[in-house]
Amino acid sequence: MSDLQILFEHIFYNDDFIKILASTVVGALVGLEREYRSKSAGLRTFTLICVGSTIFTILSEKMGIVTSPDRIAANVVTGIGFLGAGVIFKMDDRVKGLTTATIIWVTASLGMAIGDGHIMLSFLGTTVVYIVLGLFVKLEVIMERFGQTRNYKIVCEYSPEIYKKLENSFEQCKLTAKREKQTITKDLLISNWSVRGRISKHDKLVKKLMGDKEVRELEF
Repeated sequence: MSDLQILFEHIFYNDDFIKILASTVVGALVGLEREYRSKSAGLRTFTLICVGSTIFTILSEKMGIVTSPDRIAANVVTGIGFLGAGVIFKMDDRVKGLTTATIIWVTASLGMAIGDGHIMLSFLGTTVVYIVLGLFVKLEVIMERFGQTRNYKIVCEYSPEIYKKLENSFEQCKLTAKREKQTITKDLLISNWSVRGRISKHDKLVKKLMGDKEVRELEF
């Protein structure tokens, strides 16, 4: 047997090589889904997160002392939290990136599972991730038809009766409204509301408000 054959056998039958290969596949599978949806973290990011978590877990077992071989691996959980926080940001009244941050956290756990030798567990976890990201999105769309919360910003002429008028508009459209921040500038009222109800009722409300001459601006 040649030295080259011995080298290849040593590489391909090496547990660490198999773990790195498996983590690359798992990270790529998760990353492809995020890339397809054009999210802030995509294919390369999730692949590297999974591979990095696997390597740190392997090193934790090799470098850790006998009584505590998990020291390095334990810090992966802490470190990945900082990375996940970087993709969370606030846009207007909405928080974006929570799902992506959560998937970063889950991908790190998949990589750590592979690093500890639980490859089948990691692939099972990847399957669950795909089910949640694929099937649950459709379920959310169905649920939104029965109830969706929207944040409305209504700019209109101010009068003592304006709040009652807006509340009546919500009630007529069969929507539940909660008054948020209110700003009065000269003769104008900038009114923010959190409104929940069916999508069809929201559409009815928008048409009603846009037909009101006192409403200067509507944002949701």
